[in-house]
Amino acid sequence: MANLRNIYDSRRIWKVVFLAISLVLVALFLYISNNLVKDLAEQERERMEIWANATRELATLGSGSEVDDNGNPIIGSATDVDFLLSIIEANHNIPVLLVDDKDNILDHRNFRLPDPVDNPFELSKANLEYLDKKLRHLKNSENKIDINIDKTTTQYLYYEDSTLLRRLSYFPYIQLAVLILFFAIAYFALTSIKRAEQNKVWVGLSKETAHQLGTPISSLMAWTQLLDSMGIDKSIVTDMDKDVKRLSTIADRFSKIGSMPDKELVSINEAVTSSLEYMRARIPKRVSLYIHTNDQTNNGVMLSQTLFAWVMENLTKNAVDAMDGEGRLDITVEDSPNNVVILVKDTGKGIARKNFKNVFNPGFTTKKRGWGLGLTLVKRIIEEYHNGQIYIKESEVGKGTTFGIELPKVKSES
Repeated sequence: MANLRNIYDSRRIWKVVFLAISLVLVALFLYISNNLVKDLAEQERERMEIWANATRELATLGSGSEVDDNGNPIIGSATDVDFLLSIIEANHNIPVLLVDDKDNILDHRNFRLPDPVDNPFELSKANLEYLDKKLRHLKNSENKIDINIDKTTTQYLYYEDSTLLRRLSYFPYIQLAVLILFFAIAYFALTSIKRAEQNKVWVGLSKETAHQLGTPISSLMAWTQLLDSMGIDKSIVTDMDKDVKRLSTIADRFSKIGSMPDKELVSINEAVTSSLEYMRARIPKRVSLYIHTNDQTNNGVMLSQTLFAWVMENLTKNAVDAMDGEGRLDITVEDSPNNVVILVKDTGKGIARKNFKNVFNPGFTTKKRGWGLGLTLVKRIIEEYHNGQIYIKESEVGKGTTFGIELPKVKSES
């Protein structure tokens, strides 16, 4: 029992560690990607500032606004002009708008105009409307550089992020989605592998148990026949025979784990009643057991009666343990459009809501003694072998618990 609890705890720790590592890796990749985008944006800003300075210098050189010590205007050399023009012409990928202080467009570059023309200074009506719309949009952004030509003249440079930067800005989100998908696939793959391994161990253990029980059960059957022939008290032999048959039933149940059992059409009322006959005589007298059935819910279901009886015995035993051998246990069969519903209600200790899902995990138990496998087995039998569903319908600590089982009805042919 302690080993199973340790395995259960280690699985939870493993999941937490895996999730923590995944989050750290995702955060690291996002940090790197965001820094890359940020660095590229800063580089584009620097390029635009160089472009703005070149525009300023070119305007200054062309206007002769700068003067020497004698008051004569300084006119830039052809080399200076060519150099500044080369800086401006070098921008081939960043969309740029140059406007004056009245928002008149002085220059534009690298925009995909709706009406392309060879001369950038000849703007058609469609192109002018397009650039005006871009200007209004860019005014609300931070991509703006003031160009002070002289004390009375100011121009403004607006620019958009380059195509490369825009694509890279989406990259962190794409990367995040890919990483989440990758870790989700890895997590579910590892979980599936672990579950498959656990199922193999579970099936192997069950079948080996059934096999090991087979020989002593056969021997005990022979001994009861021998004792009966020797004239031993009939009541003693009968009680021994009941116990031997009980062991045989348990072995048969274990042998059916791991393979789809044979099922037959049975009345749900009869199945519930007969499955509890064994437990009725073995529960404490201070536990009142009530079975509620009626003709309206006497629907046919496909069942392996051996395994279904195991389910009802497990739930009954758990309920008796939860009530410490004193209380009321109600088992009710109800009807729904497509299923029959079996409710097992006790007046025991109840289950905290946080453990509603954990109770079906292997190794989980609130008892000092126990393996924590009973409800795991019940869930497997109901859901995997009978296409049904088992769940905690309601529970309140200190007042009791109600388990619900839903089994598909066999629809009658009209």
